[in-house]
Amino acid sequence: MLQVFDDQYIDRQEEKNILEEGIKMGIGVEEGLAIIRQVASEKSLVIERAVEERAQEVLEQFALNDGVIDKKEFEKTLTLFKSACHGKVSDIAIKRRLKQMILTQGWKVKEGGLFGSKWFS
Repeated sequence: MLQVFDDQYIDRQEEKNILEEGIKMGIGVEEGLAIIRQVASEKSLVIERAVEERAQEVLEQFALNDGVIDKKEFEKTLTLFKSACHGKVSDIAIKRRLKQMILTQGWKVKEGGLFGSKWFS
């Protein structure tokens, strides 16, 4: 748990560990999440879950805009994610997560174009 203060980043496993410790002390999950958010805000810590939720909101907005997510929009979201997590997650892992979000939500992507780029597949 002290690693959180070293890297200023709370990944999902660390968040789970913190919540488990809270449960042992009689703190409920919702209350535990609220405490994590409050401490993260006060200490300027990044919560991976919050970064992923924000990225999903951005992708959803792109998908609702014209019905598809194109490569440029995907790359903008990747940059946002990478910046928000202070480089703690690799580009490959971010791309994998963003693609999974798109597939899970059933959003369409725009591939092809002039040179037939298959950036998503």
